[in-house]
Amino acid sequence: MATDFWASSHYTRWIVDRATLKQARADDSAYVPEPEYLDFLTIYFANLITKLGKKLQFRQRVVATATVFFRRFYLKNSYCETDPYLVISACCYVAAKAEESPVHIKNVVTESRSVFGQAPYNVKHFPSDNSKLAEMEFYLVDDLECDLVVFHPYRTLLALCKKDSSMSPGGGNSDMPTQEAEAGELGTGIGAEDGPRFWGTGEGKLELSEVALQTAWFIINDTYRSELCLLYPPHLIAITAIYLTLVLHTPTQNSIAHLLPHSSAFNSDIPIASESPQAIPQPRRSSRSSDPSSKQTQQDPISFLADLNVSLSAISTIAQEIISMYSLWNRYKEDPTAEETRNSNMGPSMGSGSPASHTSQAGVGQRSGSTPLGNTPGSVGEGGTDDSANQPNNPWPFGQGRVVTAMFLSSMLNSMREARMSDMAHPSSGRPVVVNRMLERTG
Repeated sequence: MATDFWASSHYTRWIVDRATLKQARADDSAYVPEPEYLDFLTIYFANLITKLGKKLQFRQRVVATATVFFRRFYLKNSYCETDPYLVISACCYVAAKAEESPVHIKNVVTESRSVFGQAPYNVKHFPSDNSKLAEMEFYLVDDLECDLVVFHPYRTLLALCKKDSSMSPGGGNSDMPTQEAEAGELGTGIGAEDGPRFWGTGEGKLELSEVALQTAWFIINDTYRSELCLLYPPHLIAITAIYLTLVLHTPTQNSIAHLLPHSSAFNSDIPIASESPQAIPQPRRSSRSSDPSSKQTQQDPISFLADLNVSLSAISTIAQEIISMYSLWNRYKEDPTAEETRNSNMGPSMGSGSPASHTSQAGVGQRSGSTPLGNTPGSVGEGGTDDSANQPNNPWPFGQGRVVTAMFLSSMLNSMREARMSDMAHPSSGRPVVVNRMLERTG
């Protein structure tokens, strides 16, 4: 693995701008009822990759790599000209090899047919022949230009933060080996003596509670449901996850409120120093030397973030995009609506023809309300428990708008492909367009 991100293909070839993303979706935008649905598709496909990864018992890093491969592939291709479900399977298959966790191709095909064939996706055309997936693997690696090394924000998160033993039960280090493994290896050719050169000595790390560190980890997981991995370097995404944890995660916010100026603006229930002078013990001066390891001075998170050699305006921009992604995700539902259930035996909700002319709103309902960061779909703990009951009311209008379901997006994808194939078979020039039968795209 490359040790220098700035010299890697990830940075030199796969960090793009918004104009490139817009150009990549130019063909798809002509076949969707509303451009917003393309943003919902990024969540839809990320959820599919996660489901397939769980079936194949992938580590989170493998799932993240597969998602990045999928995003990179569709920088050069369109949803309406390819089979995204076959591409997802190929991405998972190649990512498992790239992350040294290979699985048999037969298992990938079997689990893909199982996941994609069930409701609400109802994919009936997924090939059972292993050779189809093997062929798709070559198309994928070709479009990825054999750039299979992916840098993720997890390593940066663990390089900048550590668990606070005073705030975590049992010392707070029980899960550290697991997180170190998930973050990935330091890199080929890096010995134990060279580690500090690349990842620091560990001195000056920001101490976070175990719950806060997990929250930052979950936020990084959630960013793969957007296209941030194509727009920003991973270390900026990791720092943004730390920032959002400090600002929006209520327990962490309360624990550092006395270190922040005007802390009462965040939480009026926390007394400030002027109201309780004895709340913060004053250190005594002593001429005798003391053990440096016994000092328990809590760090100032503002100073920590300010001392990082990054653009804080970029961090703020990424934070806004993550919050916008959560707002969109709050309107997405995997379960079909009652109307979709009634119409499931009456054919697809969107017929043939140009999707841009469709006005059907099956699978699109109304939802309003507010959801704090702790109640987003990605912040559910590993045990499957939801923290929404313990979260305060959020004054921000969060996730308001029409609900979009997975069944609706699946039907829309089928209509997009049918309309695109029809347009290519009967173009305005009168001459049919040559189509690659494997990818079903123009050759």
